[in-house]
Amino acid sequence: MTLRNKHNIMRPYVASGVIDSLHFARAALEQRGVLGLEQLQRLAKMQCSTQGLEYHLRGDRASNGERCLRLSVRGSVQVVCQRCLDPLPVPIAVDAELQLAENLREIAQADDEIDRVLAFPPHGRSGACRGRGYPGFADGAAA
Repeated sequence: MTLRNKHNIMRPYVASGVIDSLHFARAALEQRGVLGLEQLQRLAKMQCSTQGLEYHLRGDRASNGERCLRLSVRGSVQVVCQRCLDPLPVPIAVDAELQLAENLREIAQADDEIDRVLAFPPHGRSGACRGRGYPGFADGAAA
């Protein structure tokens, strides 16, 4: 997979799947790919199947000027019908704009209908970080 910015410059995708969301938005990077069941562990545990879900993630600015990530996901998953136990195809079509917040207070004090996510820097790519040292977190728990 590769990342592409607004100047059409390609950059390698980080294999861990972790991005620096602020940099991603600032640089207007884009990432496209297909997620299989190996990346969708909850679906796999529910005995769903899929040929893959196509996604497109793009760093941008929202209409209010704030940095955001725009996410589009398309595809289909097969679930087991709880009534007849036959396979049931469920189409997936999601378009989301997620504005980046620099701390939990910014999210909590928002009085609008905008979806916000905490913009973590890419600390602890091994998964051991849990937010230590990031403003708004103390020992991995929300402050």
